[in-house]
Amino acid sequence: MTLSRLAELSADPAASFVLIARDGADTVELLTGDVIDVDLLGDIPLDIDGVPREVFALVPYRQVRERGFVAQEDGAPLRCLIVDEHDHLSTSELIEALPSAPVPLHDDGFDIADADYATIVEKVIAEEIGHGEGANFVIRRDFTARIDADDRTAALTWFRALLTHERGAYWTFAVFTPGHIAVGASPEAHVVARGGVVTMNPISGTFRHPAGGATRDTLVEFLSSTKETEELFMVVDEELKMMSAVCSDGGRITGPHLKEMSRLTHTEYMLRGRSTLDPRDILRETMFAPTVTGSPMQNACAVIRRHERKPRGYYSGVAALFTPNAEGGHDLDAPILIRTVYLNDGALSVPVGATLVRHSDPLGEVSETHGKAAGVLGAIGAIDRDRVAEARSDADAPGDERALADDPTIADLLSSRNARLADFWLNPQGDDLDGPFAGRTAVVVDAEDRFTTMLAHQLRHLGLSVTIGAWSDVQDGDLAAADLVVAGPGPGDPRDAGSPRIARMREVVAGRLDAGAPLLAVCLSHQILGDRLGIELMPLDAPHQGLQKSVPVFGEDASIGFYNTFTARVAPGTTNVGPAEVSADPGSGDVYALRGPRFASVQGHLESILSRDGIHTLERLVRHALA
Repeated sequence: MTLSRLAELSADPAASFVLIARDGADTVELLTGDVIDVDLLGDIPLDIDGVPREVFALVPYRQVRERGFVAQEDGAPLRCLIVDEHDHLSTSELIEALPSAPVPLHDDGFDIADADYATIVEKVIAEEIGHGEGANFVIRRDFTARIDADDRTAALTWFRALLTHERGAYWTFAVFTPGHIAVGASPEAHVVARGGVVTMNPISGTFRHPAGGATRDTLVEFLSSTKETEELFMVVDEELKMMSAVCSDGGRITGPHLKEMSRLTHTEYMLRGRSTLDPRDILRETMFAPTVTGSPMQNACAVIRRHERKPRGYYSGVAALFTPNAEGGHDLDAPILIRTVYLNDGALSVPVGATLVRHSDPLGEVSETHGKAAGVLGAIGAIDRDRVAEARSDADAPGDERALADDPTIADLLSSRNARLADFWLNPQGDDLDGPFAGRTAVVVDAEDRFTTMLAHQLRHLGLSVTIGAWSDVQDGDLAAADLVVAGPGPGDPRDAGSPRIARMREVVAGRLDAGAPLLAVCLSHQILGDRLGIELMPLDAPHQGLQKSVPVFGEDASIGFYNTFTARVAPGTTNVGPAEVSADPGSGDVYALRGPRFASVQGHLESILSRDGIHTLERLVRHALA
C-alpha cells in the first residue's frame, strides 16, 4: 500500500485505519478495514464464516462491568476494526509525507482546578486508604483544549512528532474511526499472549527529566524514593493476582528495569506465565492495569466511581490487536491507553492520573498530573518548551540518549530491590505440585481482594486441590466438604456490622470454629477471627499498605508484606486469649498471627511479593490448622 493510499484514507472522514509503530521497528504498520462495535469482549469476531481474522480493538474502561465491577456509563464503544489489509510503511518516508505545521491550542486548561483536585486527593487518602478500602488509587483529571485544524490533520501531525521525537514507547499509534480519533505513545504493554506465554509489564514510578536531561545523580535520587519503590511493588502484587488467575504456573517476575523515554523514566518489571485460555478471556481477567486504577481492583473501581466527576472513556483501557497464529488461535498484544490524546470535532482531551498512596502529598500529586499532561503535549509538539515549563513538568528536554540503566550504580540500585522480594515469585517454581498436603482440598473464600488467586496458587504449590469462591456465592455445603477453608482478605472495616460482605465472612469464620474444622484466616478474616475471640479491633495510626515488616510468628521471625489499615490488638506481653496462642508485637500489642485447635490466622499477606518468608510461613500455618 502506497503513501498515496494513506493520503486518500486521511482525507476521507468515513475511512477507518490504524497506524502502529512498535518499539525498535523501522516501519510503521498500517491497518485498514471495516469497523463494528460490539458489546462484550467475547463478541470480538476473531473468526468470520470460519476464517480467522485479525482484529484491532479499542477497549473502553466501562468494560470492567464484565468482571462485575462498577463504572460510570458513557457509552464509549468497544470498537473493532476487522483488518482487511496489514501493510508496512517506511518510517522515514512516512515522516517526510506527514503534515508538520504546528497545531495551536486555545481555551486550554484542566477540567478540574488544582485546588479542587488536591481536595479530592485529600479525601481519597483520608476516607478510602485511611478506612482500609485499599492500598492505592488512581484519580484522573483531563487537560482539555480546542483546535481550529481538521481533526485528522492534527492527529497525523502529532503522530509525526511522536515518531520524530519520542523514544522508548512500546507502541506509538494513531487510530482513526468516525467520531473517535486517538494518538499516543504508550510505554506499557499491559498484557501480551503469544505461543501460550502470557506477559504483563507493570510500570510505576515517574521520573520527570530535569532541564538538560536525566543524569545518574538525579536518577539515583528517584530510585532511592521509598514512595516510588513501594508503589511499584504494590503494582506488581496487583498484576500477579491477574497472572495467577490466567496462568497455570502463576507467573514469574523478572526485573526491575528502567523504561527510558524522551521526557520521562519509569521503573518496570516483567511477569511471565503459561496459559491455554482464549485471548479474549485473558484480556477480560486482566482488565485493567492497577497503574491507572489501583488496588484491590474491585474496590478501586468503586473508589473511582465515587470520586471521579465523569466517565473515563478509553483512559486506562487498552488497544488490543488479535492476530491469527500458526496454531489456529490468536496472539494478543494489548498496550494500555495512556499518554494518549483524544480528538472529536475540534475538542482535545488528554486524561492523566496520579497514583495516591498513604505517603501522597496532595500538592505533589497535582504537580504530577501537570507533568504528565505537559509530557504528552510537549511530545506531540502541541506546546513549546516555555509552555511545558509553565505547566510545571520540568520535562522539556529530550534527555540524555545514553542508557542510564547500564551505569553500574543504577544497575546495583535496581537489582538491590529484589533482595526485599519473595524468591517464590522470582524463581522458576517447576511443574511438580506434589507438595506436603497432596490429596487434601481447600476452598478459598474471596472477600473482594484477588490476592486470593496468588494465595490459591501457593496452596496448590503445597499440594492442595484448591477452588476459589466469592463470599456472595460460596455455599455452606462446599465449605463443609473442604478439608481446609481459607477465609481470605478484603477491603473495609472489619467492625462494620452493616456490610453484607463482612457479615458473611463472620459467618464463614464462626462456622468453621464452631464445627472444629480446619480454618486459615488471612488479613481481614484474621481481624474477624480476633474479634470472635474477644480481641479488640482498632485502626492503625498510619495504614500499612504495601509495607514490609519482620514480625514474630510463633517462635520464628518472618519477613511479611502488610496491606492493612485495621489491627487486632492485645495488651503487650499477651501470649494467649482463650483457646488461641497469640503472636503479637511486643511494643504495640498488634496481633500478627493466631493459632488454636484446628485454626490459624495471619495479618500479613504471605502470598505477596513482599513476603520473603511467605511460602514457609504459609506451610507452617496450614500444617497447624490441618493437624
